[in-house]
Amino acid sequence: MINLTRILVPTDFSEPSRSALRYGAAFADQFGAAIHFLHAVEHPTQFGFAGINVAELTKDLQAHAETRMEELHSMWSEYAFPLHREIRVGNPASVIVEYAKEIESDLIVIGTHGHGAIHHMLLGSVAERVVRTASCPVLTVRCPEHEFA
Repeated sequence: MINLTRILVPTDFSEPSRSALRYGAAFADQFGAAIHFLHAVEHPTQFGFAGINVAELTKDLQAHAETRMEELHSMWSEYAFPLHREIRVGNPASVIVEYAKEIESDLIVIGTHGHGAIHHMLLGSVAERVVRTASCPVLTVRCPEHEFA
């Protein structure tokens, strides 16, 4: 028997992330599980910016993410399941996998953009890296997804 108590839904605030959240919410509602929203702020040095104040940019990115997380939280706060939100700085796939272990997540529900082979070859996929390295099951949701009946 599957018993879900903690569901991790990473978000980059994109449409695929919103689709994943709908799936996560359905599971949370059915199992009485808590949802953990997680946003990973990629460290600005990953983008190769030169001559910028990295600490200030990171702080700005975190503040922007906090505003977006607050909006997300308020959209789902009327539901019966508990909501938690977290913002971390680092490589998104690594942050997601580490946080899932930390909270002992039973399931990760993550959106995928479904980019083509060339884009995937050059940039890789956060969802794919999470699937390969997570210690719990991962449900990937492609956007637009098949709707629940």
